[in-house]
Amino acid sequence: MKVSKILIRLAAAVTLVAFCAVPALAQRGKWWQDERFRRELGLTDEQSGRLEEIFQKHQPTMRERMRALDQAQDELDRLIEKGDDATVMEHVGVVEVARAELSKTRTLMLLRMRRSLTADQWAKFTALANERNQRDRNRTPRQR
Repeated sequence: MKVSKILIRLAAAVTLVAFCAVPALAQRGKWWQDERFRRELGLTDEQSGRLEEIFQKHQPTMRERMRALDQAQDELDRLIEKGDDATVMEHVGVVEVARAELSKTRTLMLLRMRRSLTADQWAKFTALANERNQRDRNRTPRQR
């Protein structure tokens, strides 16, 4: 029982990390409203507005998908406590489908955001995101 619970949670964690492979910066808030990013990318007010529009359009679906994933995960946790491995394994599929739907929605949003940038802006964004991610990795846990 304990081994299967650990394996399922480990698999869920690995899957979550894999789905977060898009630029981590996109998860830190509205970068298109950050003054440094606007300046360094040369974002126009129109582009910033378009990025906000894309973000706002996808938020209801993202919230809905997140609720579905939370509910599926809660049910999985309940099933794990019961100890019925067959039922648990069936429900793992439900959790993974919910996770995949959330990831697809987020990826679509990010794709549309990327298309709002020029090739040069995207290259600059990627460089800034990599710089910030590297800086975050170099910080000690206390500094975060």
